[in-house]
Amino acid sequence: MLYLGCHLSTTGGFAATVDTAAELGANTFAYFTRNPRGSRARAEDLPDCRKAMEKMNDLSFGKLVAHGAYTMNLCTGKEEDRAFARSLLEEDLRRMAALPGNFYNFHPGSHVGQGADTGIAQICEALTAAMAPNYPVTVLLETMAGKGTEVGGSFQELKAILDGVGRQDLGVCLDTCHVYDGRYDIVGNLDGVLEEFDRVIGLDRLKALHLNDSKNPFASHKDRHEKIGEGSLGMETFRKIVNHPKLRGLPMILETPNELPGYAREIALLRQLEDGEQEV
Repeated sequence: MLYLGCHLSTTGGFAATVDTAAELGANTFAYFTRNPRGSRARAEDLPDCRKAMEKMNDLSFGKLVAHGAYTMNLCTGKEEDRAFARSLLEEDLRRMAALPGNFYNFHPGSHVGQGADTGIAQICEALTAAMAPNYPVTVLLETMAGKGTEVGGSFQELKAILDGVGRQDLGVCLDTCHVYDGRYDIVGNLDGVLEEFDRVIGLDRLKALHLNDSKNPFASHKDRHEKIGEGSLGMETFRKIVNHPKLRGLPMILETPNELPGYAREIALLRQLEDGEQEV
């Protein structure tokens, strides 16, 4: 089954967000666990979470892909800032337990000149401390475009984090804009990129995708998202992705520059691509 969704606001509660997703033609969605550029989080509502899970089950939804705050940098150079980031991670994972069985995705962080090895060690330390045994949440590292001092711009860096933490409930979310901007040519050789991912990390660790076209050319290390089919990836790339047998069943989340009507159009378009009906 093709699980498609987009980023949605949960201001009205999770149950209402499930309804919004279904109205858009989605059968999954992503949401920010807190203000994406701050630290404030909405109060927990366990009855609402239970109602949302019931609706998701009734509608045959795929797994949700929560997103940590952009300001949560686990490998910043200042210890007090790292401590703050660790507290956000620990709180997010605790709160995610109210929606068991879903994914928590985050940007690994930026080492801000400390060096990738130091950054990776700090990320591993934070994850090891935050991920309680038998926690009902799978944590995902997002593939990054490699701009500045970002950690996670290569499969090798993500592998180092996975190995350093040593948990099977830690995986990867592949962002199509990020990997293309980061030098992985999913336009010219999607199969080759997936083979490299499998060789370095293992496809069993790939749990979700962010579907974004890119405003920039290959290997630009810029990370600027574009609407599906309107950027350098092009429509044919997304046709290949939604029909690829190795990606079947993974939640695919749109993060394109859109409002809700635009997301509805893109979800419908991607479903047409799956059926082979859309001209490119």
